[in-house]
Amino acid sequence: MIRADAVIVGGGPAGSTCAGALRRAGWDVLVVDRARFPRDKVCAGWLTPEVFTDLELSPDDYAGAGLTLQRISGFRTGVLGGPMIETTYPHLVSYGILRREFDQFLLQRSGARVIEGTPVETLRRTQATWIVNENIETPIVIGAGGHFCPVARQLRGGADTAQPVVAKEAEFPRRGHAAGLAAQVPSLFFCRDLDGYGWCVPKGDVINVGIGRRDRHGFSTHVTDLVAFLEAHGVNAQSADVHWHGHAYFASGVGPRPLVDRGVVLVGDAAGLAYPESGEGIRPSIQSGQLAAETLIAANGRHEIEDLQPYDTAVRAAHPHVARGPAPVRAVSTMAGRLLLRSPSFTRHVVLDRWFLRRAD
Repeated sequence: MIRADAVIVGGGPAGSTCAGALRRAGWDVLVVDRARFPRDKVCAGWLTPEVFTDLELSPDDYAGAGLTLQRISGFRTGVLGGPMIETTYPHLVSYGILRREFDQFLLQRSGARVIEGTPVETLRRTQATWIVNENIETPIVIGAGGHFCPVARQLRGGADTAQPVVAKEAEFPRRGHAAGLAAQVPSLFFCRDLDGYGWCVPKGDVINVGIGRRDRHGFSTHVTDLVAFLEAHGVNAQSADVHWHGHAYFASGVGPRPLVDRGVVLVGDAAGLAYPESGEGIRPSIQSGQLAAETLIAANGRHEIEDLQPYDTAVRAAHPHVARGPAPVRAVSTMAGRLLLRSPSFTRHVVLDRWFLRRAD
């Protein structure tokens, strides 16, 4: 039997951050992930500077390790098929990273023991511990396995009935894509019904394209429209080396789903913490991983619900539930929203500063 002070299910940013904080406090931490790292994680992958601050990591040190770091100081935005607005900042506002590099870096940096290529198939409670896959024993299990996290499913007693955001994206070499939508500036283009948006994000020698929507009805049609739009602008999203990946996540706040139980904590996408306006989940994952570790350390070996409740309270305060939470500009009528997206002032100060860059925070 393998024993650890804590077992973290999922080695992404939430799990790695939590593992690193616990390790620095002297805990013996074991991370279990069904994938092998570096894993093929396709993601738009842009980070605000605050993410590096949260991680106590210098962007220059990250790039100096030979890892992709695209510096971003502007965006193109608009409605799919319509005119695009260029917004340029006088300073750097974001970074583009490759998730397969970023996740592996954070996992190695955590210093935790790692079991890769191993899905969690069984999880049962004894009087004082959890038994994972019948061969791992621990008093604490931390669910960090994303939307389909087995720990979250166990805590809920089944699948989540909430409606997730559905997304599809691809990542491929830049090669001849030197101008237009595939230049140095990321592009964001909202669907005409404003219930989702697509993107094209350059990251070094790689381009990431994708689309996310809250309403899965007719999703394939929206993907087809996106591909046609990208091809018309010189981004060949149907080349032989492009593989589309689908995924889902919650971007409506925590809602009624439980976050803690006796000896259990959920972090990151497993807790439904992606920002409702943009769907960005990396910073909420990192922050929740840090907060979970701080709560566990402060509990000093106590694992009852009341000992873990400070985490639940803090996360719900930071991520209040949004009942429907449609795409940002659906707060007004669709026609008015499309008009607002043609305003440079609204685009800069609301869409970008508040919803995507979270500068109001």
